[in-house]
Amino acid sequence: MAEDKTNAMRILDRAKIKYERHTYPHSGEAVDGCEVARLTGQPPEKVFKTLVARGASAPSRSFYVFVIPVEKKLDLKKAAKAAGEKSVEMLHVNELVGITGYVRGGCSPVGMKKQFPTIFHEDVTEQDTFIFSGGRIGLQIEAAPSDIISLVRGKTADICV
Repeated sequence: MAEDKTNAMRILDRAKIKYERHTYPHSGEAVDGCEVARLTGQPPEKVFKTLVARGASAPSRSFYVFVIPVEKKLDLKKAAKAAGEKSVEMLHVNELVGITGYVRGGCSPVGMKKQFPTIFHEDVTEQDTFIFSGGRIGLQIEAAPSDIISLVRGKTADICV
């Protein structure tokens, strides 16, 4: 099974972080997060999606990762405040692979090409474990929020509408 591991899973293994993998059927295309929850038989409040944004004004233009429940929407004003920016804008999907190494629908907060500041919606701390992309479409990882937040040197904030 080692050859079946994603970069995110290898990083979790190296860090000795306990996780469980969940798979779901797909056609190779990104699947809506609520559908991922349904396909994996998980409650939607436990399943999180990974979004990437950049500081919208020069000179920053820094990249930020936001991890939010699949049923919620990112509040760009709250996200900017949490990131210490005046404003942030979502990354265009055609830039995602080049910047993160991940495709849309398979973007994990663990194992991007570079470690970007990562902010989790505060609801994550209400879960014993949460589920996020394992680094490819069709694969999800379940782990303790504190382990993942610590691993990516992330923080929590109210970043949703």
